[in-house]
Formats: sequence, C-alpha cells, structure tokens
Amino acid sequence: METTQPPIVLVFAGNDPSGGAGLCADIQALASQGCHTAPVVTCLTIQDTHNVFEKIPLSGETVVAQAEAVLNDMPISACKIGLLGNVEIVEAIQHVLLKHPHIPVILDPVLAAGGGQSLMQGDAILTKLLPLTNIITPNSLECRTLAPHTKSLDKAAIQLMNHGCQYICITGTHENTPLVINTLYGHGQKIDSWSWTRLPYSYHGSGCTFAASLAGVLAQGKDMLTAVYSAQEYTWKSLQRGYQAGQGQALPNRLWK
Repeated sequence: METTQPPIVLVFAGNDPSGGAGLCADIQALASQGCHTAPVVTCLTIQDTHNVFEKIPLSGETVVAQAEAVLNDMPISACKIGLLGNVEIVEAIQHVLLKHPHIPVILDPVLAAGGGQSLMQGDAILTKLLPLTNIITPNSLECRTLAPHTKSLDKAAIQLMNHGCQYICITGTHENTPLVINTLYGHGQKIDSWSWTRLPYSYHGSGCTFAASLAGVLAQGKDMLTAVYSAQEYTWKSLQRGYQAGQGQALPNRLWK
C-alpha cells in the first residue's frame, strides 16, 4: 500500500450535472493540487452551461451526517465551502465547523449563478460562517452584495473582515478594467494585488476552481500569500485552456497539468 497519503479536503457544495461547477469542479481542482476530496452534497441542481434552473437543497441533518461520517474516519487538512442553498444548510455547516475549529476554512460565497439567478442570501453567511472562515473568495459583485453600504471594495473588504474572517481575496473579473485585478486583504488591511490578462470568454465554474485550488494549496501546508498566488496562476491557466463543452459558458480545463 502507498505510504504517502495526499491531504484530504472536506468540501460542502452542490452537484452540477454539467460538470462545470460545484463538486465536480472542486474534485478536479483539488486533484490537480495533489489532494483527495471528501465531497459533501448540499444541493442537487438542475443546470447547464447557461444557468441554474432549479436547486433542491438537502436537509441540514443529511448534510451534517455526511460530514461527520467523514470527519470521524479521515484526517481533514482543509474545508472548502461552496453552494449552500438555504439557511438550514448554513446552520448545519456552522454546527460541524464549531466542533472542528482546527480545520482551515475556505469559503466561496456562491450567491448567484453565471446567468444571474440568485442562489443564496448573504446575511446567514455573514453572521454564522464568516467568524469561522480563514479566507473568503468573493468576486467583486459578491463582495458588494455582502457589504452593500459602500461602493469601495477596499472598505467592503474591511467590513467583511470585521465579521470575523481572517483574509479576503476579491477577484476582479466583473470589473470594467483592462486587466483582471485580484486583491488580497488580511488583518484589516490590503496585503497584495495581482494583475492578469483578461481572457475573451465567460466561464462556468471559475470561482469554484479558484477557491478549491486555494484550499488544496493550503492543505499542502503553504502560507496564505503563496497559496493565493498559486491558486490564481492555476485558475488563470485553467481558463486560458478552457473549452466549449455546451452552448453557454466555456468550462475551465482544470486537468491541464
């Protein structure tokens, strides 16, 4: 038997039958970082590369049961959270995380589908999950939704950190800028920012790819600054090598390595 065990990342997310986002995206991105994924289903969805047509949340009890079965059996190096679905599931995940405070938490606040359909209200995320989160990875639209009382992304980042999360990385694909600028904040201040060539297409599952790969690098024991840069580079290359599987958004090629 192989003696070297890959880091195991517990993932809470929905199932996307197109394979572009959700658990499938997370599994691929984490495998590319040399990690094993323990996938906990939060919602079933009916969606394609255009949009989400329906989400069917599981019960909070079922979400907790899945997670605890894994946590009682495997050493978990990190936890990545994606699509939640409703407040009951938020509270279920909060219950799990409170019992395992040593596990780093990476939160991708999936608030809307690529086509614009709302998937989750943000209030429960702010009050119940942010205090337990090491890093949250919103795009600029999600950041403004979570912190609606300011137009400044810098001020919005500070507001979110005031809810208890240690770091926030805001991605800039939705901003009207020639380059995509992603910015990392921590300990109440801006730490660093990076500029990436803006690619010509729209992608299904790019946020999942970034957050999951970040979870994978952190699970390997890297520091936050190194992990955020590494996850950006991996995600950009996945998008650059993306492909048109359906008739809507392109899919990242997360297996390019």
